[in-house]
Amino acid sequence: MNLTVRLRMLRIALVVFGLIFLVGVYPLMNFWWPSGWRWQPNQPEYEQMILGIYATLGIFLLIASRNPLRHRSLIWFTVWSSLVHGGIMAVQAMNMNAERGHLLGDVPALILVAVVLAILTPIGATAEKAASAA
Repeated sequence: MNLTVRLRMLRIALVVFGLIFLVGVYPLMNFWWPSGWRWQPNQPEYEQMILGIYATLGIFLLIASRNPLRHRSLIWFTVWSSLVHGGIMAVQAMNMNAERGHLLGDVPALILVAVVLAILTPIGATAEKAASAA
């Protein structure tokens, strides 16, 4: 895949994930699939914190979609924080029977975000060359 196509796909991924983080997490937690996205018993303080963090990240991913090469550190933060968050949740869900739904819900979703962004984000000399040309 050439760099132009890769950057176009990265921009699309940033918009999609940014919108999901900004406006999609709340309905997933509360209406569409609570067992895969909401920890039990309902913990409103935790939920408000997570919604605030992910809405903020969503806004910044949308900003990054305009020029991903200038926002590589944010993209890599999203990759690594998604992997860490998903990994911790996976361990917790495996140890708590009531939370097993997360293994089919937000855990794979976070891993998907990390993998897609990691694959599409140029690194090393490719990134530097593209950034200097932009």
